[in-house]
Amino acid sequence: MKLKRKNVGAGILMVVFTVLFFVLTSKFFLVASSQSAEGVDLIEYGKRKWMKSDVLDAKRGTMFDRNGEVIAQDIPSYSVIAILDKKYPNHIKDPEEAAEKLTKVLDSDKEDLEELLSKEGRFQVEIPSGRKVSYRKKEQIEKMKIPGVDFLRESRRYYPNQSFAAHVLGYTGNGEEGVQTGLMGLEKSLDKYLKEKDGKISFVGDAFSRAIPANKESITPPKHGQDVYLTLDEKIQLYLDEAVQEAAKKYKPEKITGIVADPKTGRILAMSNSPSFNPNKKDIKNYTNFAVSYPFEPGSTMKIFTLAAAIEEGKYNGNEVFQSGSYKLPNIGRPIYDHNKRGWGPITYNEGVQNSSNVAFSKLVREKLGYEKYRSYLSKFGLDQKTNIDLPNEKSGSILYNYEIEKVTTAFGQGTTITPIQQIQAATAIANGGKMMRPYVIDKIMDPETKKTVLSNEPKVAGKPISEETAKQVRDILETVVTDGTGKPYMIDGYSVAGKTGTAQIVGKDGKYISGWGENVFSFLGMAPKDDPKLLVYVAVERPKVEFPEMGSTPVANIFTSVMKSGLQYLNIQPEVKVNDKSSKVKKSYGKELPDYTGQSAEKAKSDLEKLGMQVSVIGSGNEIINQEPYEGAYVMKGERVILRTSGDAKMPDVKDWSYMDILRISKLLGLKETITGSGFAVKQSIKPGNPVKEGDFFVVQLEPPKVTETDAEEENVEETGSTEEPSEDEDLPVTD
Repeated sequence: MKLKRKNVGAGILMVVFTVLFFVLTSKFFLVASSQSAEGVDLIEYGKRKWMKSDVLDAKRGTMFDRNGEVIAQDIPSYSVIAILDKKYPNHIKDPEEAAEKLTKVLDSDKEDLEELLSKEGRFQVEIPSGRKVSYRKKEQIEKMKIPGVDFLRESRRYYPNQSFAAHVLGYTGNGEEGVQTGLMGLEKSLDKYLKEKDGKISFVGDAFSRAIPANKESITPPKHGQDVYLTLDEKIQLYLDEAVQEAAKKYKPEKITGIVADPKTGRILAMSNSPSFNPNKKDIKNYTNFAVSYPFEPGSTMKIFTLAAAIEEGKYNGNEVFQSGSYKLPNIGRPIYDHNKRGWGPITYNEGVQNSSNVAFSKLVREKLGYEKYRSYLSKFGLDQKTNIDLPNEKSGSILYNYEIEKVTTAFGQGTTITPIQQIQAATAIANGGKMMRPYVIDKIMDPETKKTVLSNEPKVAGKPISEETAKQVRDILETVVTDGTGKPYMIDGYSVAGKTGTAQIVGKDGKYISGWGENVFSFLGMAPKDDPKLLVYVAVERPKVEFPEMGSTPVANIFTSVMKSGLQYLNIQPEVKVNDKSSKVKKSYGKELPDYTGQSAEKAKSDLEKLGMQVSVIGSGNEIINQEPYEGAYVMKGERVILRTSGDAKMPDVKDWSYMDILRISKLLGLKETITGSGFAVKQSIKPGNPVKEGDFFVVQLEPPKVTETDAEEENVEETGSTEEPSEDEDLPVTD
């Protein structure tokens, strides 16, 4: 009986197990065939559970200057994260201690940070003040060895020269999905070329996102942005930026803009504005690139193009005499006045150009050229339309040419408005044998991986408003403006400069011209060397804070002469020597070629150089020359400084009254890391005279322009603005240089 009960029980169990087997088998086949259970897609669930992915960072396109120097690039940055999940091996164990340590490096409130690190139910958190920190800060945090603190590697946009051409380059910000997007300048207008697209890698991983060996990875490679090569020259741009910043600091004007161009090609070598900003910090107070987006009354720089039109039409006789001072137009109540109101008596038209006579140019347009013919030249010079430079937000000025008085005042730069870049384009015709070159800043765009050129720009002739002979004649006359006229502050030792000053009035909110000392736009448009211009420079300074006897044109002259001379010397343009003969005509000849003095006696070399009229500085305790500046074969002119480095220890000389280029030369010769502030000549130095120096030392030098005496200022003021008195209240017609 007992055995029988056992057999029955065994039979029941067998039946149960058989049924269960068939149920489970059926379920298995059902799940296998449907790939789902309880309405859950098992394939997708597995992917979510075990398939891991990571981002492959792409790099935004790099910007280079014309010599291949990096001026905008992506660099690694790191975001600080804290792992809070206690199941993870490396997590935050003591929030209070971690917060205390992190606040020593990051700009965070300790209590707020401790609260963040104590959150429950979170796997990890990102530290707000730890986003995109530098590698240096990352190292500082790593040395603290805080459990649970880790880093996400990212990239950020970096501009190595800080405020370098800030309004040209612009800046970036976070766009969709955290991808960098251009928000201003070329970063914005070229965003479709520069923008990157991150890649992705997918793999099977464990709970801690560690890849399981022998599993295939799926990779979508990143697409890097394309590289942009600009026409800007890093050195010349730095010269301009520094000069503009120094003038802004000292004179606190409303605005400054400066442009340096290659007149033979239209390439923009430098462009700077003030107020400016540092795109790394985005401390932006001014979003406008004045060089291309700010039309204003140019003042007497406009006379360059009026003169060129008259010469081209055969209507200009420089030796013809006219009565300066004032010019009465029919049916116009008040006459046109020269900027000094009284004029200079009967003078020639050449003298009228040198003295920037408004009467001379009014007569040229009204009596010689004719209004319609002159208007056609405004179009030929492109002054009534955009230049189409490849920079965003370019604006065009407005030619005020409805009434006779407007047609006359346009001839000397009042009423009509134009932009600095329009003046630069027009002036290339004067500097380039009559061929007017379209300005541009983008040289080429290249794919960094294939090295294929995506976009390329070449010099383009925008028109030929005048002949080569006319261009030469205009340059010859404009040189006398600098040697004998209102442009004397713009003379540069060793180089012939052709150019024209401008002092324009500013319309106030009440519609009337503002009056007062320094309440003008002061400008200069010049080129050098005169016979074959290599650089074309325009500088404008609006309402500098100057007090009598200092001139409003002083900051303009400081910027122009500093940038032009440094630029020409950087380009190794041979200097010229000017010698006045009995007829007071200017003769030019190249300077002397400097021989190689290495290995020679310092005493003899110094004696020989001083006989040639050079300033000689010998550095070193020995007598044998081991190096020199300038280098062998460089052209030097009488009065220029030559620095000889001898064997033995070097001691710093007294560099007071040394020029900018002299400071660069001694820094190069001794291997110093120089920082030069200001413009003009040295007044202070960080390494005292007589102190020993070695390669790698930091050398800071402050420059200042020569002091202007009250007598000098009064004389210059008569040349530039005509009077130290304010204009009379009843005078509506312009008094402009």
